[in-house]
Amino acid sequence: MSDERDMTGSGDVSTDKGATNAMWGGRFAAGPSAIMREINASIPFDKALWRQDIAASKAHVAMLGAAGIVSAEDAGVIAGGLDAVAGEYAQNGVPENWDLEDIHMTTEARLAELVGPVAGRLHTARSRNDQVATDFRLWVREAFDQMDAGLAALQGALVTRAGEHADSIMPGFTHLQTAQPVTLGHHLMAYYEMLRRDRSRLADARARMNECPLGSAALAGTGFPIDRDATAGALGFDAPTANSLDAVSDRDFALDFLYVCSTTALHLSRLAEELILWASQPFGFIRLPDSLSTGSSIMPQKKNPDAAELVRGHSGRVIGALTSLMITMKGLPLAYSKDMQDDKPPVFEAASLMGLGIAAMTGMIAGSSFNTARMRAAAELGYATATDLADWLVREAGIPFREAHHITGSAVKLAESRGLALDQLPLEDLQAIDARIDQRVYAALSVDASVAARSSYGGTAPAQVRLQVERANQALGQAPGMEA
Repeated sequence: MSDERDMTGSGDVSTDKGATNAMWGGRFAAGPSAIMREINASIPFDKALWRQDIAASKAHVAMLGAAGIVSAEDAGVIAGGLDAVAGEYAQNGVPENWDLEDIHMTTEARLAELVGPVAGRLHTARSRNDQVATDFRLWVREAFDQMDAGLAALQGALVTRAGEHADSIMPGFTHLQTAQPVTLGHHLMAYYEMLRRDRSRLADARARMNECPLGSAALAGTGFPIDRDATAGALGFDAPTANSLDAVSDRDFALDFLYVCSTTALHLSRLAEELILWASQPFGFIRLPDSLSTGSSIMPQKKNPDAAELVRGHSGRVIGALTSLMITMKGLPLAYSKDMQDDKPPVFEAASLMGLGIAAMTGMIAGSSFNTARMRAAAELGYATATDLADWLVREAGIPFREAHHITGSAVKLAESRGLALDQLPLEDLQAIDARIDQRVYAALSVDASVAARSSYGGTAPAQVRLQVERANQALGQAPGMEA
């Protein structure tokens, strides 16, 4: 069934088939030329690159002037005009004239209105292909730096709370079943480690992408005697790119950014899921800050962890952004193709979502209150020290671990049938299971003893948690008890 309604939303059905192309619908009075204008324009989203476009243009014209390719006077006029355009953009935003297609032509057109025909000299020895590749790299590089700062702040919040709760006992889970007691500080430091790896991937990707495409021109370089090292240095790049074909068609740096975003989003989603579970009434481990929660329109008792749920949900959109760009790039021959105009929306969206998600998680970690009594009670009720009983049998009674495991399973079954914790079982009942158990076993069956015993490097013992907190504080450059 075809839908011939006017796509502008009026709902009118076009009856004048001669005035429009039925294939395109009534929205496009000029037929395919209007289609082309709309599909070709990228100014609605690439206007976000205006600061980078101005900076790269200023570096380019300064190089042209220094190399004698344009006169020093013309270079000065163009640079002044670019400053004026930047001032207008900063104050009023970037105008969207779709006939000018993109931020590059929009800026050059306004520059010509301000300084006259000399503006045309700016585009000497460059193309929009190397221009956009440079602008986009500059934007992504800034996004890397902003994301790194946000992750450092989140790490700081995690480390601060971990230091506060190095002794706070909670159940550790596998399969979401109580496994062994751990400390809340140890649990929070696990996420610090995930983010540490995320930041290392971020740093690697940033270093790898820090080469300047400017001067590659359309695809083959230029015959003008340009100084690519000068423009690269002026824009903070380590070096110019080595192959002009690759430089204008490479979007690995954007894929790297989206990969780092995706991995980090997975980690944020895992943390968000735990906060959601912990904040639910059956757990009752945590109270999230009011500022990052919502209520219900019908149930007044509800306090919903919406911010955490949105962080969890946004991970799908971030991963989708990575998938989108990978599929866009997968079959493109060298060099530039117009498909690559679609490289920026997924990157912009992912960067925005990550900024919000990191800030939200930082606020939740810093502002939440933990119900440590409830956490401890849950650890004590879940037979979390069963492994400690098995270890005691191996260590003190010389029993092979597999046999000790079987004995411990019988003890857990008995305790469960009586509604008791393991350390509440009378000694005679334990000895009825295995006569080699003696009074000393009770020193190993408390959750405190269990946690303290896990003192291997990286373990959950409070002393180990404090050691890792101290090292993390040093790595973040923050004093103990202070957020980054």
